[in-house]
Amino acid sequence: MTKLAVLDIGTNSIHLVLAEVEPDSSYKILDRFKDMTRLGDGAFKNRRLSNAAMARGLEVIRTLATLASNKGYERIEAVATSAVREARNGGEFLEEVARQTGLTARVVTGQEEARLIYLGVRHSMDLSDRPALVVDVGGGSVELIVGNRDTMVQGQSLKLGAIRLKDLYLEQDPPTKPMLRDMGKAIDAQLQSALKHFKTKQFDRLVGTSGMIGNLAEIIYLRRTGQPIPQLNLATVTLKEVAAVERLLIDARPKARLAIPGLDPKRVDTLLPATTVVRSLMEHLDQDQMTISDKAIRDGLIYDFIERNREGLRAEREIPNVRRRNVIYLARRCQYPKTHSHHVAKLATRLFDQTEPLHGLGEREREWLEYAAILHDVGYLINSRQHHKHAYYLIKNSDLYGLTADEIEMIANIARYHRRALPQAEHVPLKILSARDRRRLEALSALLRIADGLDRSHFSVIQDLEVKLGKPVTITLRTAGDPELEIWAARGRSDLFEKVFKRPVQFVAKASGGAPA
Repeated sequence: MTKLAVLDIGTNSIHLVLAEVEPDSSYKILDRFKDMTRLGDGAFKNRRLSNAAMARGLEVIRTLATLASNKGYERIEAVATSAVREARNGGEFLEEVARQTGLTARVVTGQEEARLIYLGVRHSMDLSDRPALVVDVGGGSVELIVGNRDTMVQGQSLKLGAIRLKDLYLEQDPPTKPMLRDMGKAIDAQLQSALKHFKTKQFDRLVGTSGMIGNLAEIIYLRRTGQPIPQLNLATVTLKEVAAVERLLIDARPKARLAIPGLDPKRVDTLLPATTVVRSLMEHLDQDQMTISDKAIRDGLIYDFIERNREGLRAEREIPNVRRRNVIYLARRCQYPKTHSHHVAKLATRLFDQTEPLHGLGEREREWLEYAAILHDVGYLINSRQHHKHAYYLIKNSDLYGLTADEIEMIANIARYHRRALPQAEHVPLKILSARDRRRLEALSALLRIADGLDRSHFSVIQDLEVKLGKPVTITLRTAGDPELEIWAARGRSDLFEKVFKRPVQFVAKASGGAPA
C-alpha cells in the first residue's frame, strides 16, 4: 500500500487529498481538506500574485504539508494551476513554497489540467461510448474536454475563470449593465472560438465539475426541493434553473446575495461570472441539462499517479547504442522524470548546435551534454535538496559501460552544475580535471542550465528555440502556452553562460503560430 497525498494549489482554493493506493491499483480517499485562499485575487489584472495572496497561500500550504507529514504521508504530489502559471512572480512563489515546506510543486499547463480533470470525471460516471463535453469552471481558467468512457478526444483551456472575470470586468458590486454586457461578450467570444475548433459538434451529455458548479447545483437543488442536495455526483440541473440563479445573483446586492440559501459566502463575488459561463455554454451547445460530477483534478492526479507507476513496470524496447542504453537504464533505475529529462536534452542540444561558433566543441562533447541532460535530475532519488550533487554521485559511481572513466567524470560534472553554484576551482571534483576539460565543462553546463530553466514546469511549454549570436545573444522561444515561468527560470540560469561567453542573454517568446506570446 502506498500513502499518497495530493496538493492542488488552485486559483480560488487550495486542496489536500489523502489517499491509499493498493497494489491492485485501486485506491481509497481517507480525508480531504480545503481552504478558499483566493490566491488569484488581482493576479490576472496585474500579472502578479499579490503579497497578501502569497502570504495566505504559503500559510495554508505549510499547514497542509505539516498535516500530511504528521499523518505519515511522505509522498506528496503537488500541482499549481493558472494563477501561478500566468503570474510573473509565480516562480518566486514556488521557490518560497519549496524553501518553507520542501515541496516541489509542478505547474500544470491548461491542456494537462484538462487531461487530469477528464481522468477524474471518467472514473466518477459512465460517459458511454458517445462523446460528452466536460466543463470545469475554476478561478483562473475554464477547461472544456471532449471524451468518452475510453479516451479524452480533445481539450481546451479558456481564460474564463471566475476570479479572472471578476477582476477584469466586474469592478464594482453590484456590477453595472455595461460591465455585465462586456463580460458576456468576452465569454461568448471565447466559447464560440473554442467550440468551433472541436471536431465533435454533438454531445451525448454535458458534465459540469468544480467547486463553482457544485455550489451552483446546491443552490438550484434547495430552490427546487427546499432540501439540501443528497448527492452531488450525478445530480442534474437545467438551463432554465441556471439562468434563474444568474438573474437572482445579478439583481441582488452583496448582503442580499449572502442570504441566498446554499450560497457559499466565500463565493459571493465569483459565483455570478461562473454561472454566466455555464449558462452561456449551455445555450451555445443547445443543451437543456447538465450532469454534475464531484470529481476533478485532484482525483485525476491519483489516477495519473497509478497509471504512471504501472507503465514504469512495463518492459521497454532495447536501445541499440550501448552508451545511450546504459545512460537510459541508469535514468530509469533512478526513476527520472522521463518527459522533462528528454525535453531538456532536446533544448540543450539545440542550444549546442546553434552556439557552436562560441564554444567550438564537437560531436563528442554534444553527446556528453545530451547524456548529462537525461541524467541531470536522477539525484531526486536520494533527496530533492542538493539533488544536483546527488546526481554527480550516482553518475560517477554507476556502471555506464561504453563510456570511459573520463567521460563519466565529465557527464557527472555537467549534471552537477545544472543548478545552484557555478563551477569553482576549489570544488573537489574539479581538481582532477585539466584546464581544457574545465573550459569544456563550463561551456556545456552553461547550456544545460538554460535548457533546464526553459522546462521549469516540466510540460514542454517551450517547444523549440532559435539562437541569434550577438551582444546580447538572443534566444527566440517557440511556445505552446504561457512562458513566463520558463523565461523567469532561464534568466536565473543564464549566469554561467554570460560568464563563459562574456555576452548577455535575452529571451523572446513567440507562440506556435509565430506571433509574440
